[in-house]
Amino acid sequence: MRSRGRLLIIFTILVGITYILKLFYLQILTDEYKKKATRISVKKVYTFPERGYIYDRNEKLLVANQTSYDVMVIPKEVKTLDTIEFCSLLKITKKDFLKKFNRAKRYSPRLASVFVKQLAKEDYAYLQEKMFKYEGFYIQKRAIRNYPIKYAANVVGYIGEVNEKKIKEDSYYQQGELIGINGVEKQYEKLLRGKKGIKYFQKDNHNKIIGSFKNGTLDTRAVTGNDLTLTLDIDLQIYGEQLMRNKRGAIIAIEPSSGEILALVTAPSYDPNLMVGRKRAKYSTQFLNDKTNKPMFDRGLKGEYAPGSPFKIVNALIGLQEQVINTSTKFKCIGGYRYGQRAKAFMKCHCGTHGWVNFDKAINKSCNSYFSNTYRKIIEKYETPEEGIDQWRKKVMSFGFGDYLGTDLPQGNKGLIPDSKFYDNYYPSFRWRAVSTISNAIGQGQIATTPIQLANMTAAVANRGHFYTPHIVKKIKDNKLDDRYTIPKKTAIDSVYFEPVIQGMYNVFEKGTAKYSKVKGIDICGKTGTVQNYIKRNGEKIAMADHSIFIAFAPKDHPKIALAIFIENGGYGSQYAAPISSLMIEKYLKGKTQKPHIEQKMMNDTLLLKEYRKLQTPTNIERE
Repeated sequence: MRSRGRLLIIFTILVGITYILKLFYLQILTDEYKKKATRISVKKVYTFPERGYIYDRNEKLLVANQTSYDVMVIPKEVKTLDTIEFCSLLKITKKDFLKKFNRAKRYSPRLASVFVKQLAKEDYAYLQEKMFKYEGFYIQKRAIRNYPIKYAANVVGYIGEVNEKKIKEDSYYQQGELIGINGVEKQYEKLLRGKKGIKYFQKDNHNKIIGSFKNGTLDTRAVTGNDLTLTLDIDLQIYGEQLMRNKRGAIIAIEPSSGEILALVTAPSYDPNLMVGRKRAKYSTQFLNDKTNKPMFDRGLKGEYAPGSPFKIVNALIGLQEQVINTSTKFKCIGGYRYGQRAKAFMKCHCGTHGWVNFDKAINKSCNSYFSNTYRKIIEKYETPEEGIDQWRKKVMSFGFGDYLGTDLPQGNKGLIPDSKFYDNYYPSFRWRAVSTISNAIGQGQIATTPIQLANMTAAVANRGHFYTPHIVKKIKDNKLDDRYTIPKKTAIDSVYFEPVIQGMYNVFEKGTAKYSKVKGIDICGKTGTVQNYIKRNGEKIAMADHSIFIAFAPKDHPKIALAIFIENGGYGSQYAAPISSLMIEKYLKGKTQKPHIEQKMMNDTLLLKEYRKLQTPTNIERE
């Protein structure tokens, strides 16, 4: 019994010491209870800042703000109310009321969340007078976006309600708040959003606000977001979108001397004002469900295409660098290139001349035979085709191909420049050779590039061997532009080899495949491309109209603009892409065109709708 008594005494003492230590911790070492008491007796009300404005390179306003009013709710503070009258004021049903209230309660009984968002101004004015009757509800003013110019939706992006995942990741956001969803709005969210202000109010034991907390000494003001100036020339952007009406594809224009993106056109596109307010849900669903046109898919950054003949420019430069050809080298063209076992395979050529073709004519007439010979010599210079392919790929990659360029936009694809491991898997049953990959010579086969990569390559050629990472933001108020956009990147080709290639590109307009798109008074260098493509449906191969592709820069000396144009199913490169390229260059350098009839044709042509309809059902697309 004595031992039991001792144990009881010891146990009592230990429990007492534990309580004393706990009280010491709570009262002396931590302010947890103080904070809890403060949370109960103090109410925080956020004031939302205006988002920063967005301008084009010439300070034309692209994105502004307009006032929006949200009905907020704190579920725990809601008292008995006339639900029918309240629903009538908000123009919702009782079923909607219960659904919204339960959602807010699940989010937090004590924290405010959006009950009804973005009231119309006339509804706000009427409702504001009656809100005193509905405890737990109040109206929150905030800014939503407004787009004075209804273009460049893919560039500026849009804002929408923050999701639960983001709320968990970033404590800055609460349910119902707005965040950048796409484009510049998403990429520069932290700069554009500004900083919320906070007002603290004292509550009594009946949960009523009785005044400011600590006389407002802890209150903070909202800080307006930073303004952004984009590299975009909105007049050129609008012109490009008009030229791409009723077409699918992309136009990318870059200033070679800086890497600044002058135009980033994707077609089809949409009016960014349709993604504002309550109508956003309706139109975003409509756009996302449009599997044929995909208006929210940025073809300039994410569209992956075989580059076609413009890729011959890269192979020409690699051939010169590897010294397997020079500017005097000639190859015989017999209307195509024979290759494979016993030369049974035949790659057709459409250069229009047979016989011996020199370097300059190979470029301006786009001779498949010449570049097939050149590519084969590049690969076969090395002891094994594996080594040859990998060395070739290394030089191709130095132009920015095969990798996401890291532009300051939150999306993009890498494309594909195949290496030896790729072909080991692609041809598992036999030992592949240079001729097994001969389509690489003319930018087809397994190669895939994005329009912005091809525009960047064109800028690198215009600069005679270097480029700046393409970017869309030119200036950020009170912030410095990232160094990665101002430091040039060198290609693997010596500058001496660019001049003869540029001369060949100049002759594309003078006497080559784009001679009908020549512009008086402007020395343009370019390269046409026509890419075969087909779809495979239920095992059946269905031919599609060719893609029309063009790259160009101007002027020839001291270039100010470099661009790439992809017109899906647009036929020959000279048919649509080349004249659109010339019009874009004229617009940027001269302000208007000398060929209004060509301009009207490009704007008014409804391009091959029957071809687009072939893609209305899901398919696997392959390219030759």
